[in-house]
Amino acid sequence: MLTVSCAFDAGNIEVVDQRNPADIQLNIRRDHQSDFFQWFFYRVQGAAGQPVRMRLLNAGQAAYVDGWEDYQAVASYDREHWFRVPTRYENGELIIEHQPQTNSLYYAYFAPYSYERHLDLLAWAEQHGNCRSVRMGQTLDGRDLDLLVIGNPAVAKAAVWVTARQHPGETMAEWLVEGFLERLFDNDDAQARRLSQQLVFYVVPNMNPDGSVRGHLRTNAAGINLNREWMTPSMEKSPEVYLVRQHMAQSGVDLHLDIHGDEALPCNFIAGQEDNPDTPEAILAAEQRFQEMLMTANPDFQMARGYEPGVFGEETLTMCSNWVGQHHNCPAMTLEMPFKDYDLQPDPVQGWSPGRSAKLGASLLDPIADWLQNRDRAGSGDAC
Repeated sequence: MLTVSCAFDAGNIEVVDQRNPADIQLNIRRDHQSDFFQWFFYRVQGAAGQPVRMRLLNAGQAAYVDGWEDYQAVASYDREHWFRVPTRYENGELIIEHQPQTNSLYYAYFAPYSYERHLDLLAWAEQHGNCRSVRMGQTLDGRDLDLLVIGNPAVAKAAVWVTARQHPGETMAEWLVEGFLERLFDNDDAQARRLSQQLVFYVVPNMNPDGSVRGHLRTNAAGINLNREWMTPSMEKSPEVYLVRQHMAQSGVDLHLDIHGDEALPCNFIAGQEDNPDTPEAILAAEQRFQEMLMTANPDFQMARGYEPGVFGEETLTMCSNWVGQHHNCPAMTLEMPFKDYDLQPDPVQGWSPGRSAKLGASLLDPIADWLQNRDRAGSGDAC
């Protein structure tokens, strides 16, 4: 008998009707106490060798309907290797059609990054002598909120902050952090070795562990979008932001990268502080050069497309990189990756993937090195 289930870490689906393999009817569950939904992750059992047609009936009411255009869901037999499967958006429904080869197969919006893997990442990172893990505090569901500190604050020239996964469904963000850390800890990489000696890195691999485990797209346990909480966070609603801001105040911030995924645009891009009021020209120039250097380091990054100016309106300074940049007077940027494939460098099997996310993360060390060199050349602690 065919069954659909999601009672596991990050699982999200509601079964409407699973009796007919040719017409499995499902709904995506909303984030707790929120209207946001788009992330799905579920298991199909008992369908080996037979075609299945799965209709996500409420896709037309999802948070970002334009994200379904040209989108392909991912599937995995072993939860390690994820591949794209035929998917189309039609009459308000997302329709996934596939023929499983075994009795157990997982489908998801993007390759999941499990909480267990997150804990493994923290443990692995702290095995490197230059890294220590700091428990910043506790989330609303009682999970630890962890910070990795890499380098020696007593001798470092500057503080570089990397925050990821404020929106838990944007799992590519933590895949990127994994690749970033792998290169940073590579003793055979001269660039990484030099940066870890001259800078101190403050890395939050997952700012929203509650939402991640709950299978949320965008919010924490209280249904709060953390990336709109940066002006007035609270321990009651958004302890994750409150605690990170507290540690930023202690360390200072000289460069900040906030890592995300974008549902609609089929490309990697950066949003800087162009819409922040009174942003110094030196900071805007530093952000522009950072993007140019990243594009040189990794052809999967581009600068031709991104958010339209003014798109966030009054919310601008409630968002992480905008608030951090203005408050700490430093370059602060939001890096976005696609849920779809990168249309100018397509991969028909995996699309945009964990591996490519990790490689983009590793590439970030090159523009960071360039930023540090220019900062040293300027002979001051300001933006450029």
